[in-house]
Amino acid sequence: MLMIPSPRKIRAAASNTSRKILYGRLADLRSSPADLLDGVREGTVRRYRPARDVVPTGPPVLLVPPPAAGAGAAFDLRRGCSLAEHLVATGRRTYLVDYGQISYADRDLGLEHWVDELLPAAVRRVSEDAGGQPVQLVGWCLGGIFSVLAAAARPGLPIAAIASVGAVADLGRVAPAGALRPLVENGRKMLGIDRYLLRPLTVLTNLDNADLLAQIEAVDAFSDRTAAGPGRSAGERYRSFFRDNDLAGGRIVIAGREVRLADVNVPVLAIAGRSDAVAPWQSVHPLTRTLTGSPRVRFDTAPGGHLGVLTGRAARTTTWARLGKWLDEGALEHGLRASRPRREAAAR
Repeated sequence: MLMIPSPRKIRAAASNTSRKILYGRLADLRSSPADLLDGVREGTVRRYRPARDVVPTGPPVLLVPPPAAGAGAAFDLRRGCSLAEHLVATGRRTYLVDYGQISYADRDLGLEHWVDELLPAAVRRVSEDAGGQPVQLVGWCLGGIFSVLAAAARPGLPIAAIASVGAVADLGRVAPAGALRPLVENGRKMLGIDRYLLRPLTVLTNLDNADLLAQIEAVDAFSDRTAAGPGRSAGERYRSFFRDNDLAGGRIVIAGREVRLADVNVPVLAIAGRSDAVAPWQSVHPLTRTLTGSPRVRFDTAPGGHLGVLTGRAARTTTWARLGKWLDEGALEHGLRASRPRREAAAR
């Protein structure tokens, strides 16, 4: 039966179509305002500017993306659906490890580069910038695993807690490399079926839904950006770092020394996407069994695929809400110390 759209939907569709024609897109893809911090070699730390009339309190939050050019944009996908924007608006001092459009992200660097050098330097720099407060890490994909490994390898780092989103801990529970590859970077080819055949149908039947249309544009822009940059697929990176599925056993050798996940001595939250083919929940959950030295370990699932669980439209009321409660627990534990006025003035 043919459904005739209501006048309200017709007006909304006409408005969205007009905006698309006039401006080229509905999504606001501007990055959230941020300033560079110095002192981190071969990596950049960006400090997001505080929201107007909001004084950040509590431990700083450091967003950790996987080592791929442009991957940091996942935390700041678009205005209105940006985790970074949300954290800033809720009064959290927020930072990002930004690999930029670098080529070194695809060198055959060992885990020690990320776990022993870049991430510890970023954590120390953020803690210093926040007046010595311990840092709450929020890592996505390999960024989540790097965060956990850095805490295990360097127990003295000023880390308050870790939240790991969509991070594989047991590769044995993920599709083989050949099957996984089309689901990640080279998935653009597979997604071509959706993007060029099904996607127009989705757009046409949702012309009145500006938020959905903007999300589609933002995801496409992110996919194009990361596909254009250098780098292997997420699956290839996981397997190059963890060839023997060491993580599942809770031990891994980095630069000739054994690192034990049982040495992580801070609270850890692991979140998995219910429809994530890259990091299915069965591959994420095993992390919780290896963190025997952590004072508090929590596992949760949320709607969405690998990107959607972090920054999909549903993430605003699911993943972000659970993450907010987790960060609030850390703030209560470590204190609601206000930011230094001098530094806040410099940030503006």
